Amino acid sequence: MKKLLICAFTLLSALVAAQGQTDHSVARNTKVNQAELLLHDNQVKYYDTDGIEHIDLNGNDVTVNIAQQQDVYQGGVSRLSFIKGANALTVIEANGWLESAYVKFSLMEAATNYHVYVKGDNSFADWTRIDAELVRNYGDYGRADMVGLPAGSYQLKVVPVVGDEEQTDLAAVTDDLTVRSYDRAGYAHFNYSAGVGAYNNDGSLKQGAKVFYVTAKSAKTITTNVNGATENPCVGIQAILAAYEKGKDTTPIAFRFIGVVHPDDLDYLGSSAEGLQVKGRRADSELNLTFEGIGDDATLYGFGFLVRNAKSVEFRNLAFMRFMDDGISLDTDNSNVWVHNIDFFYGKHGSGDHVKGDGAADAKSDTKFLTISYCRYWDCGKSSMFGMKDESGPNYISFHHNWFDHSDSRHPRVRTMSVHVWNNYFDNCAKYGVGACSGSSVFVENNYFLKTKKPILSSLQGTDGLGSGTFSDEQPGFIKAYGNYFDRSAKNFSYYTQKAPASTGYDTYETATRDEQVPASAMTTTVTKIKDGKEVTMVAAGKFDYNNFDTNPQLIYQYTPDDAADVPTVVTGYYGAGRLNHGDISYTFADNVGNDDTDSDYDTQLAALIDNYKSALVSIFGENAGSGEEPGGGEEPGGGEEPGGDAPDVQPTDDVILCTFDKSGTPSSSLFTVSGNGSSTKGQATVDGQTLTTCLKMESATSIRFTLTQAMKMTLYFADTEVASIKIDGVKIQGTSSTYTTTLDAGAHELTKDKSVNLFAIKLEPIK
Repeated sequence: MKKLLICAFTLLSALVAAQGQTDHSVARNTKVNQAELLLHDNQVKYYDTDGIEHIDLNGNDVTVNIAQQQDVYQGGVSRLSFIKGANALTVIEANGWLESAYVKFSLMEAATNYHVYVKGDNSFADWTRIDAELVRNYGDYGRADMVGLPAGSYQLKVVPVVGDEEQTDLAAVTDDLTVRSYDRAGYAHFNYSAGVGAYNNDGSLKQGAKVFYVTAKSAKTITTNVNGATENPCVGIQAILAAYEKGKDTTPIAFRFIGVVHPDDLDYLGSSAEGLQVKGRRADSELNLTFEGIGDDATLYGFGFLVRNAKSVEFRNLAFMRFMDDGISLDTDNSNVWVHNIDFFYGKHGSGDHVKGDGAADAKSDTKFLTISYCRYWDCGKSSMFGMKDESGPNYISFHHNWFDHSDSRHPRVRTMSVHVWNNYFDNCAKYGVGACSGSSVFVENNYFLKTKKPILSSLQGTDGLGSGTFSDEQPGFIKAYGNYFDRSAKNFSYYTQKAPASTGYDTYETATRDEQVPASAMTTTVTKIKDGKEVTMVAAGKFDYNNFDTNPQLIYQYTPDDAADVPTVVTGYYGAGRLNHGDISYTFADNVGNDDTDSDYDTQLAALIDNYKSALVSIFGENAGSGEEPGGGEEPGGGEEPGGDAPDVQPTDDVILCTFDKSGTPSSSLFTVSGNGSSTKGQATVDGQTLTTCLKMESATSIRFTLTQAMKMTLYFADTEVASIKIDGVKIQGTSSTYTTTLDAGAHELTKDKSVNLFAIKLEPIK
């Protein structure tokens, strides 16, 4: 206990207490103000100041006057001091949540630390102290969060610590707190009983699991040995993850993020385009990793995750802000991945269709058995894309109980895969809700569509087939719908079923019951559209139908959907989408003009809130949880969108880099990551006197990604008979000949289609 010294003095004579004196001193009581007398024989006498009339100091004598009684000490008092009683420690707020519970408590002036204990159901019959890192200082109050709790009833006890001693008489105990289980319905857990990530299916940590607390200060220094690692110990979060790529260690790890973590806080970034890389040795390698936030303010700022070849990976209770490319990119050969209770905010601010960033959570290249649930998408431009065009399948995904809060599109956009979209809240979605193409099968069930003018689209069918098209010029997918609610108040609302089709067919086949199968006779419709001034038949008659995966007992999981009318209440409620208590950011989108459903503009107020965001976290009690060590690690943020693979860096150079393409579209330089098709029948181009006859076709799915570490001049060479036409970082160029030259800044870049032309070469030259 910190002592407030009011009066102190030393008397040199020996103690001689008054003969026959009655001792009116009392026991030590930390809750009240007391006078303390330290005697020469090390006895300590305490008096409650409320009972003292006055203390007389007469030479070497001390007299304590108490209600007409006197205790007289004739010489020999080593010290007289007054101790301020502790202010009461009180519980400000406490609650149970999903496999966790928390308590906020008032701070005591004299306390140097706080120990927090949990007691309740399951393995917590006695008071058990929680990890010290879970107890944090927020300046005006303290907070402790206990995670890894199976469903049940628990209490938390906060004990102030003075010096090294617990003040148990000043402890505060919460009422009973009810803890619920996370909703594990979905494909991530389908036929997989081991538990996704570091936790068992009951919410407890797996046997032998490791726990690491990742803060701005500790991200570079967390340390462990990894079986099979080239060098042990592994130091830093990315170093540990990289060691798991060796494939010889499957020990579960829970990485628990506290406060805000930036790229400079990390040891390094495994992916220059995305951020932290989680990768297995080969396809579907079991990793047993959980990345979770503690409390309501855990935020990953300026980076995301690239996940490859991974099985049994979980992300939960985190916020992603200003991430480089995607927030979470499930890139290649992943399975049994669970993304839930995440707040996705704006990504890196770019141009064109990247003004709000790129995808929040995307899955492609044979990612399967994935669940994305209870996530909140804050005005995201492109929420989630599932599939490219080359998945071999089966690729099953569950997308449920998400809150699309004024987000624009891709809720989700599906290619090739089989996706169950259920119990989501489409809240003023500006462009469209669900979009299916490229032979996908999508079951859209019991969702609530509020002011979403194009709730369900199949490429070139129904609504999308009218006029010039609103969604995609790819081949269609097939959508089954049941039990959805449409408020139909959005301007230009459009929704066609097989019962009332448009001239171009229908958006979805609507069934009378959930278990009703779509008949084999229901197929997509041939649509003829004008493309590049010519009539083009976009769909071969009868090519695409629905695979009825949702009615196959071997392919569908057990679940109980909420009624569509209840979805807004469930998804926006306490146990709904986003982080605990909906996170520490409060923002309400303006619906005052009544037409936010048509507004996909960049929200400058929300952007300012994100750009100026800081957690209120001061420290972890007992240590300084400041802004971290000196900046280091990490690479320049990347760009790009759909293709798999990292974009390698173009290192500083004085040399000219010339990249050509063979007839399959493969680039001659490893500095470029290319997705697309090549050709040897599209004419020729002349580059520095050399005639090239093979090229990369600029099509809808074509993408060329690369990262510069210095500004460089770029020249693009198209067929001699063509006019240069392309998008650079989402922005259309205006060419006048078959070549186009521009200057690119350092950073990540992407080239994509504007018109159907053919790219023969890319030249990069250093700027002298």
